[in-house]
Amino acid sequence: MSLGVLVVEDDFMVASIHTRFVERIPGFRILGVASTGEQALADIARLTPDLVLLDVHLPDVSGTEVLRRLRGAGNDVGVIVITAAREADTVRAAAAAGAAHYLVKPFAFEDLAERLDAFRRAHEALRGLQRPGQADIDAVFARQPSVRDQLPKGLSNETAEAVLAALGDGAELSAAECAAAVGISRVSARRYLEHFSSVDRVAVRLNYGTSGRPERRYRLRTAAGT
Repeated sequence: MSLGVLVVEDDFMVASIHTRFVERIPGFRILGVASTGEQALADIARLTPDLVLLDVHLPDVSGTEVLRRLRGAGNDVGVIVITAAREADTVRAAAAAGAAHYLVKPFAFEDLAERLDAFRRAHEALRGLQRPGQADIDAVFARQPSVRDQLPKGLSNETAEAVLAALGDGAELSAAECAAAVGISRVSARRYLEHFSSVDRVAVRLNYGTSGRPERRYRLRTAAGT
């Protein structure tokens, strides 16, 4: 049985990308796309999706307000927040309102696939069970570690996310340019960039100048791996 998904995103092109990503993942089907918070609430009531991919920045009410209204009405639909919003208050609000995951744009196909797979396993863990065992309960609450959670000692998740955000929108940066964008030292930026290169999150291109060592330039890999 496939799980129905509602995409809530006001940018048509971004919504189209999210839709295509979901359609590539076995066990999920798209039920519709909503571009406002009010439309999202109406579509959730009408379509009864299993999962909502919810943007925070919507033209009428915020995604976090949509989530609060759902929970206030007793609707426990699964929600994955997908947004460029990185403010700590927004992240805390989404977690407090019961979001299953929080995914920062831009992201690769594998990032979404990982979280949808975790949601599917949690969704199916208690199906048909009146008195689940501890292993079943753990499947509901456990989150699979992502690449960003498996950082080498001395690297922080917060800075890692900032480095990835600096590479958003197709940017190609040197370690020095990334350091300036994030507000860290060039050496630190190089450590994060090289880590993401080692786990295939970032592609590296050598820029050969007129003299000296070639400059290493970094960019996010696309869903196709390039």
